[in-house]
Amino acid sequence: MSSPWRWIPTLYFGQGLPYVVVMTLSVVMYKNLGLDNTAIALYTSWLYLPWVIKPLWSPLVDLLGTRRGWVVGLQFLVGAALAGVALTLPMQGFFQMSLAVFWLMAFASATHDIAADGFYMMALKQHQQAAFVGIRSLFYRVSMIAGQGGLVYLAGHLAETTGQVVLAWQVVLGLLGLTFLLLFAWHRAVLPRPAEDRPHLRLGRGGAGPQMPGQPGQPGQSAPPGPQPATASALWSGFVDTFVTFFRRRDIALVLAFLLLFRLGEAQLVKLLAPFLLDPRTQGGLGLSTAQLGIAYGTFGVAALTLGGLLGGLTISRFGLKRCLWPMVAAIHTPNLLYVALALWQPDSLALVTAAVAAEQLGYGFGFAAYLMFMIHVAEGPQKAPGRPKPSDAPSGGRDGQSPDRGGQYKTAHYALCTGFMALGMMLPGMASGWLQQQMGYTAFFIWVCVATLPSVAVAAMLKIPPGFGRKQEEADASATAPSQAITVTSPVAQSSASSPKS
Repeated sequence: MSSPWRWIPTLYFGQGLPYVVVMTLSVVMYKNLGLDNTAIALYTSWLYLPWVIKPLWSPLVDLLGTRRGWVVGLQFLVGAALAGVALTLPMQGFFQMSLAVFWLMAFASATHDIAADGFYMMALKQHQQAAFVGIRSLFYRVSMIAGQGGLVYLAGHLAETTGQVVLAWQVVLGLLGLTFLLLFAWHRAVLPRPAEDRPHLRLGRGGAGPQMPGQPGQPGQSAPPGPQPATASALWSGFVDTFVTFFRRRDIALVLAFLLLFRLGEAQLVKLLAPFLLDPRTQGGLGLSTAQLGIAYGTFGVAALTLGGLLGGLTISRFGLKRCLWPMVAAIHTPNLLYVALALWQPDSLALVTAAVAAEQLGYGFGFAAYLMFMIHVAEGPQKAPGRPKPSDAPSGGRDGQSPDRGGQYKTAHYALCTGFMALGMMLPGMASGWLQQQMGYTAFFIWVCVATLPSVAVAAMLKIPPGFGRKQEEADASATAPSQAITVTSPVAQSSASSPKS
């Protein structure tokens, strides 16, 4: 089997790039091409939609085809879409055409996220998953630095040296397209083929799944179950059950409120952050060049975001989500005041602006770990009280030794549902943010962003987090359920696919 080192870094580097392109590079590109803040915020916010509604088709990734096949095919599609965006830029009506192709790429990227995360869990044993969570997160962040930092800087540099903004962005998008075609070729060759990675349903006529050679017809022996035929009733049954087991939670209203409101302020801030840094001082901005934006926000900002995320994961692993929730709520919201200060004083020092951006991103990365951990808590379903096993809790083939309840059966799809509501919580407020900023000005807008964080504080006060959830259990803790064994549970916060950056 192929070494995980050959494909995990490139798989998660490839997972991060399209999200950065759609959520950050598109904003900077359209700003460079002369669109106003209202149009940029409104229309680029619509690009969140595939991540919002991806739970609608996430069961199909589980039911049809292999995760490997989905990953490889979608990387080719993303590469072709990036090349398509580059071709639309010199045309009349480029805005509408480029948005349409960005939409195609966003749908492909959202589906790729589902398949890649599922493939990761199937291709690695549990101890390997724990060992590589930091690697996958690291290379996802590397893709953010490459996109928000390196590519934004390159676009700015090319625009300044050639005087042709359109050509500069065509080169950048062309390089991205070539990168994905190379990733497609590489992963087609090196991705392993785990036995577990097979469709639950197969297209075609009904009948039994494929049998092993030499096995059929032998008395007392049965062939390994193959994929069942993809009948309409089987597809519909699996599809409906995925949603029923999620929405039947007794605390579903509170769960959805937290997922939708936790980033209410950030959803508006992030859409106007790049325009604020780029806009001239006469319009209330800081007047940075595109290249300077790549340095301040795309490089130092993302590095601080990464550091904050790592510190957040380690902190939850040490103390558990329940004890960390309020410090993390404060860490993610309080630094927004820095943008109020930047808008009031408009410093002309790039170092000072970079420091403020990095400080806010550090707090965001630290606090956002709590949000990611909460989604994992929701996806894993109701938690059993430690030390009180019931006879029905005995392992019977479920993942991680848990009883295979119907909720756990759809853990991947339920996590996708959580990320869908997370994306909806970013999309809807972001759509109106450009109009609000143009009506209020940057200073009043950033004050409003701070006020908009208060609903998440109210919802967080009502959450009931199991004590110790996410905390690394020591031998003494494990003895309650397994007196003769020492059990170590690694905090799964880093297993969140790192597909939820600050955009």
